[in-house]
Amino acid sequence: MRSTTEVLKAFETAVERYLAELNKLDMGSLLEKQSEEEWSIGQMYVHLIQSALFMHLHNIEQCLSSKDSALNADEKKTELGRQVFELGQFPPVPVKVPASPQYTPQPPESMESLIDGLNMVVERMRSTEPRLYQASVNNKIRHPRLGALNAQEWFLLIEMHYRHHFLQLDRLISNLEMYTREGDGMYL
Repeated sequence: MRSTTEVLKAFETAVERYLAELNKLDMGSLLEKQSEEEWSIGQMYVHLIQSALFMHLHNIEQCLSSKDSALNADEKKTELGRQVFELGQFPPVPVKVPASPQYTPQPPESMESLIDGLNMVVERMRSTEPRLYQASVNNKIRHPRLGALNAQEWFLLIEMHYRHHFLQLDRLISNLEMYTREGDGMYL
């Protein structure tokens, strides 16, 4: 397994790529949806920011702050969870979840909100990483699909999650370019 220092560097590199891609887009492109079932590029960015801040990093804090050194200690990873951590990445397939108010991200408020959100996640990752060694590996919080994860695993998961969404970003940008290839930006 990679060290948390290596993971933090890889995460910072991933966010640099997300920011660079963002700089190439306008608000209309961020809001464009290929279909009702598909997220827009902006919604994908909102998902990355919110999942890191309000789920992954929140769960790391729970693992770090728990005085109970056996928080879900007996729980294990699911088969998918074991595979993801053995490979160091998610399988290269889209994850389909039914549209729902609690899961489907809202469109972004602005380009600035996305930039600020990504920078906030980087800052939280930087401030969290040095504290990870304090966490008991027995303190675990259950992930809905991967099973029980400790603080270090939640930290690794953030970088894997951002890397996994590059596949979606590339596909959405490619689709956007395909639809606007004509000089006047009209749909083909």
